[in-house]
Amino acid sequence: MTKRLAEVAKKAGVSEATVSRVLNGRSGVSAATRTSVLTALDVLGYERPTKLRGERGRLVGLVLPELQNPIFPALAEVVTASLAQRGFTPALCARTIGGVPERDYVEMLLDHQVSGVVFAGGAYALATAEHGHYRQLRERRMPVVMVNAGVPGLGFPHVSTDDAVAVEQAYGHLRSLGHERIGLVTGPEDHVPSRRKLAAVAAVAGWSDADRDALVERTTFSMESARLAATRLMQRGVTGMICASDVLALGSIRAARRLGLAVPDDVSVVGFDDSALMTCTDPPLTTVRQPIELMGQAAVDILVHQIEGAAAGTDELLFEPELVVRGSTGRAPARGAGGATGPGPHRTGAASH
Repeated sequence: MTKRLAEVAKKAGVSEATVSRVLNGRSGVSAATRTSVLTALDVLGYERPTKLRGERGRLVGLVLPELQNPIFPALAEVVTASLAQRGFTPALCARTIGGVPERDYVEMLLDHQVSGVVFAGGAYALATAEHGHYRQLRERRMPVVMVNAGVPGLGFPHVSTDDAVAVEQAYGHLRSLGHERIGLVTGPEDHVPSRRKLAAVAAVAGWSDADRDALVERTTFSMESARLAATRLMQRGVTGMICASDVLALGSIRAARRLGLAVPDDVSVVGFDDSALMTCTDPPLTTVRQPIELMGQAAVDILVHQIEGAAAGTDELLFEPELVVRGSTGRAPARGAGGATGPGPHRTGAASH
């Protein structure tokens, strides 16, 4: 007990006597100090006294699908900083392969009496995934915000990049460079943001069902799976590729190199996110930038308004992306060149990823 008091007091920046007064429900402690003590208790993983368990602390969960894709740590940085400025303590829950499932993280956050949860990617973006834990949050009237598109009917607000505008920008850029055979490397069939990107490309390009079969490759969001998907597209004569993430774009550049093709001389590649270090790749990656800072701040604003008692809407707030042109896109190769019909001779300008 003494150790617990000391740890909580240190975390909250108060005396052990103050912690004791809060835990025993005694008077003479300000509301702000009381909140700090209870939040410290939650963060350290200690159970609250029974009479205090019905009260939510100023702890907010941030649930991410992974940390390997640089866009998620970037979003986490924005969200955690914005929460801290509002007086909330973020609790980061990042899922890993074979690790804690999302539904288990939700249970843990509820046990810690969180004030709200921000989701960035996850089961809500997959049409065939289990969504029962989201219904549980809605039944408890838990303030929740979801970043990026998800399945309809969950009853929570979303903050998203406009996928249609993103692919229209990428497609228009490649067409302006003379590319006629443009392919799409995107996520799984049940991934809602990937569905929206595919629908937008098909609409702007006027694709038939046969075009979709020839020019679209679905894959998981890993560099190696992207390499295999992009290889198949290039073997079908694609000279320009739109990728649903920067990670997929880097995998596609690696595929071109292994086929002996140069980027952008033989094949042009466009990513999505503009995550960290994309200026440092070889060649630097042309990509569609998500306004992560604005989106993260908006997500926190919406969440805090719910915590303060505002009604939770179900609208999706769309942010316009920005095409950032770098070295991975260039003029389409002349007909009959290596990139137009299949692997050509290796060139010294080939990508090194």
